[in-house]
Parts: sequence; C-alpha cells; structure tokens
Amino acid sequence: MEILKAIILGIVQGITEWLPISSTGHMILFDQFLHLAGSKKFVDTFLVVIQFGSILAVLILYFNKLNPFSKSKSPRQKKATWDLWFKVLIAVLPSGIIGILFEKKIDEIFFKPVVVAMALVVYGIIMIWLESRDKEPKIKKFSDLSYKTAFMIGMFQVLALVPGTSRSGSTIIGATLIGTSRFIAAEFSFFLAIPTMFGASALKLLKAGFAFTGFEWFIMLIGSLTAFVVSIVVIKFLMAYIKKHDFKAFGIYRIILGIIVFAYFTLLA
Repeated sequence: MEILKAIILGIVQGITEWLPISSTGHMILFDQFLHLAGSKKFVDTFLVVIQFGSILAVLILYFNKLNPFSKSKSPRQKKATWDLWFKVLIAVLPSGIIGILFEKKIDEIFFKPVVVAMALVVYGIIMIWLESRDKEPKIKKFSDLSYKTAFMIGMFQVLALVPGTSRSGSTIIGATLIGTSRFIAAEFSFFLAIPTMFGASALKLLKAGFAFTGFEWFIMLIGSLTAFVVSIVVIKFLMAYIKKHDFKAFGIYRIILGIIVFAYFTLLA
C-alpha cells in the first residue's frame, strides 16, 4: 500500500511541477486521502526527495542545450550556453534570497487552504486574461532575452513562495507578461527549476537528516523514479501542446481546482 501511495504522489509531482496548475493545491487535496505511513519528518522529506526526480528529467531532456562543454558546439554556441546559465542564475537570486530569509514565515501566514484556493483562482483568471490579449511576443529566442528581463522573470518567481500560485505558473505568467513567447516562457521556467528546486530540496534534506529505515529510503526511491518518468512525459507534452495551443485551458483548470479546494475545506472538511 505504501508503494502504491508513493507511485501516486510521484505521478502528482511529475505532472503538477511542470504544468502551471500548482503542485501545492493538488498535494493538499491528495493529502486528505493518501497518508504515507511514518513520521512527519519522513513524509516531509519524501515530498522533497521526489523533486530530484523531476529535476533529473529536465537535465536529461535538455542536456545538450544546457551543456556548455559539448564538443559538438562551436565556441559561439558554448558562449551562448554559458550566457543562458548566467541568466538563469540571475533570475534565481530573488526567490533564493527571499526564500531563505522568509520561507518559514510565509508558510506560517499563507499555507492555508483558503489562500491556496484564492491563488489558484486569481492566477487562473490572469492566465486567461493574458491569453486573451492580441499581442505579438517580442522575445522569441533566448538570445533576445536580456539579463534585465531574466531578473524580472525571477521576481515573478518570488510569488511562487505563496502556496497555490505555482512556480511554473508564476514564471510563465511573468515571462509572458513581459513579452516572451510561450515556448521561451515554458523552457526558461524549466531551467529555473534546476537551481531553485535543487537548492531548496537539498537544504530541506540536510536539515531533515538521513536517519531513515531501508524501507523508507526504498519508498523515496520509488516516488523519485515515478516523478522522473512522469516528468519526462509531461515536459514533452507541454512543449508540443503550446506549439498549437495557449494556456487558457490551464487557467480554466486552476479556477475549477480552486473552487474544489475552497468548497472541500470550508463545507466538507
């Protein structure tokens, strides 16, 4: 039963981490029906460790694009790859600094079902509004993405510290609002996830320690592998989807999910 729970949670992680629909909103609902056996420390660590599976999926899918040491790349292409990494690191700074300083306080204030529901609905409305504008994107390739723009996208990622907003949702909305294409917004969001999620996950894992049983480590491995496989599929799906569609469907889904979260915790729970 615990293995099945780990697989289900890995699937939820793999899907909701990359689609702009809020992993927190889904985890809050699934937590009402799925309860991993073990201490709170183990459960919290499990939810952190499975994120490494999602990060690995991005690294593998975009290995060549993100590898500045590739022998197949020309000096100009290597320089462009380093430039992309520096833009990612610049964009990560705001959420990294504010997250380290205030994440615990933010969670204490905002980690409530009503706040999560409101964030889901509000961001869903914004997403639909953005896609309703008839505006041609100014930034269609990474070479057009300036350091200033990258930093501004990073400022939008700070909003993801509020549960329910979605890290990918915040960065995609921010990037689109600034003027990037959907393709650039989505890919840059993926790349931002590497240092953001790795840093946050590693920090939480170090704080939690490593004193778990063999079976608990096995459960974390199952969840991570599931998140990895599902992330591969979902990332490929999203990049193919946005070539022909916009983000309105995700906005509508967020609104529906927000209403469900609000209704469940105010009327049923």
